[in-house]
Amino acid sequence: MDSNDAPDLSRLRLDHPSEGIARITFSRPDRMNAADARFIADAKAALAEVDADTSIRVLVLTGEGRAFCAGLDLTGFGDEDLVDERGKVLRTMERQKEIADLVARVRALRVPVIAAVNGAVAGVGLSLLCASDVRYAVPQAVMAVGYIRAGFSACDMGLSWLLPRIIGAGRAQELMLTGRRFSAQEAHTFGLLAGVVDAEDLHDTVMATASQIMQNAPLSVEFTKEGLWKSLEIPSFEAAVEFENRQQLFTALLDDRAEATSSFLEKRTPKYHRR
Repeated sequence: MDSNDAPDLSRLRLDHPSEGIARITFSRPDRMNAADARFIADAKAALAEVDADTSIRVLVLTGEGRAFCAGLDLTGFGDEDLVDERGKVLRTMERQKEIADLVARVRALRVPVIAAVNGAVAGVGLSLLCASDVRYAVPQAVMAVGYIRAGFSACDMGLSWLLPRIIGAGRAQELMLTGRRFSAQEAHTFGLLAGVVDAEDLHDTVMATASQIMQNAPLSVEFTKEGLWKSLEIPSFEAAVEFENRQQLFTALLDDRAEATSSFLEKRTPKYHRR
C-alpha cells in the first residue's frame, strides 16, 4: 500500500518490527485501550491492510501502557449521532455486529496472529486474545470475561464458542458464569497461554515464535491456520481427514513445498515465494 493511501489510525499503531512481521499496538493508554467506535474502525482498517499485503507472514497484537485491551469503553462508544438517527434498539444491534465482526476478522486473518499481552485483558480484549493463534502474557496480566459483571450475558463477541474450545467447557463455564479475575499463570495452566514471560522478554519471545513460524512455507502456514480453526467445526474424524487430504494435495504441488524439502536436505535457509 502506498504511504499516501495508509489508513488514518488514531486508536492504534501499525508498524513492522521485522521483515515479514506486522504489529498492531492498541494505543489508548489513558483508557486502558478500551474499545470505542473509532477503535473498532481503526482495528478493522489495520487488519485489512495486513491481510492484503502478502509480504506479511505474521501479525502481533499488543497494547500500550498497563493494558492489552480492558474491554468496551463504558463511558461512551462514540456513536451517539447514530443512536439518535436510527434509534437505540437498531443501533445497539448494529454496534454488536460491528464489534463481533472485529473478533471474527482476527480469527479469519490470512496469517497467524500472536497476542503479546502486556497487561489487563477483559471483555472484547479477551475475545481478541482467544481469536489469536498463539498467546503470551506478562506475569502481571489479569484477565476477566467482563461482560457479565457489567450486566450483560457472558456469551458475547464469540467468546462462548472460542473459550470452551481452547480451555475446555468446564473451566470456561466457571470463568464465564462468575466473571472473576484470573491471573496469567492460571491462564497458562488452563492452556489459554503458550507461556508467561517477563515484560522485558515479551518482545523477544514473540519475535522468536514469529521467526519459527516463518521458517515454514507461507501457504503451508496459512493452510494450517485455516485447517486448525475449521477442524474445530467439523463434526467427524472422517470429514476432517478428507479436508486434510485436500490441503495436502494442494500444498504438495506448490513450488515452496519443493523448496522446503530441498533446503532441509541441503541444510540451508529456505527461500520461499508463496507459490
